[in-house]
Amino acid sequence: MLRLAPAGARTIVDMSYARHFLDFQGSAIPRTMQKLAVTRLSPNFREAVTLRRDCPVPLPGDGDLLVRNRFVGINASDINYSAGRYDPSVQPPFDVGFEGIGEVVALGLSASAKYTVGQPVAYMAPGAFAEYTVVPASVAVAVPSVKPEYLTLLVSGTTAYISLKELGALAPGKKVLVTAAAGGTGQFAVQLSKKAKCHVVGTCSSAEKAAFLKSLGCDRPINYNAESVAAVLKREYPAGVDVVYESVGGAMFDLAVDALTTKGRLIVIGFISGYQSPTGLAPVKAGTLPAKLLRRSASIQGFFLNHYLSEYQAAVGHLLKMCDSGELLCGVDLGEQAPEGRFTGLASVFRAVDYLYMGRNTGKIVVELPHSVGSKL
Repeated sequence: MLRLAPAGARTIVDMSYARHFLDFQGSAIPRTMQKLAVTRLSPNFREAVTLRRDCPVPLPGDGDLLVRNRFVGINASDINYSAGRYDPSVQPPFDVGFEGIGEVVALGLSASAKYTVGQPVAYMAPGAFAEYTVVPASVAVAVPSVKPEYLTLLVSGTTAYISLKELGALAPGKKVLVTAAAGGTGQFAVQLSKKAKCHVVGTCSSAEKAAFLKSLGCDRPINYNAESVAAVLKREYPAGVDVVYESVGGAMFDLAVDALTTKGRLIVIGFISGYQSPTGLAPVKAGTLPAKLLRRSASIQGFFLNHYLSEYQAAVGHLLKMCDSGELLCGVDLGEQAPEGRFTGLASVFRAVDYLYMGRNTGKIVVELPHSVGSKL
């Protein structure tokens, strides 16, 4: 409520009605926090992003939640965001990070109709690489508990689920090739294709990842550091594959196009091999592409999750049920095998991004943000 003041006096905003929502039983929400912010545009995450300390903890608006983040997810596109490729009109500084999971520690009056303080929630929203993030209640997802497995579903799981549902035309007996199959999104593309009774081929970079893919039900893991992907496909799948789920780009994209069968379809969800370059792209042999597609009545279609947000909430709900019932394995990589150990704290986000681009991860890379000693939640 705004109190009218005499002329010349300053206006006073009365927030007393919201006291309950802004302080949960002495939970001691601090005044300041740490967060990561893009301070210069660059595809080099370490050059682009700065760890800022003593930032004010934001206050939630009427329809918002203030979430204390416990885990945040690493995505290949974090460096596209830091390079300013998604919205060139936005200039530094701006917050970074796409997804988090934690507890509600404060909320606005309208948001309290659906959520309560102390409730675990997950979200896909900008600014996740912070100790506290304001999240519109409309985009938050209530989860049973704060565990990193749920975080894998927010971007990676929904990307695989919605893209295959909308574009894959999966059917029993279809042959599906998944590139970067042991990664955050690839792991779900493999499992969802198997649930559709498809035959799944998955590329990966190590024997350990090949074993992981086998555990997911992948019929033919291909460790490209031990055998030629092109040779395996030519020898074992001479008629081609029906669907390619492609996220690597460059030479792998060219190989995938050549592997398509008649009426085959290639779904592009990314092209990570080029993200670190100035243009964000790795060269492909596009000159002969029209002829190849025409000759096979084949198709290529891109998928960007933000264009399918109308499907998002239903997809997350479905995947959460699958995860809780054990139908879906949600592989998490917290960095136990990383050279400097587990990814803990915001400063380790830099290492986690490096780890992703070195191709070291198995499953989704997740960073833990330990909560402060003084917290009562």
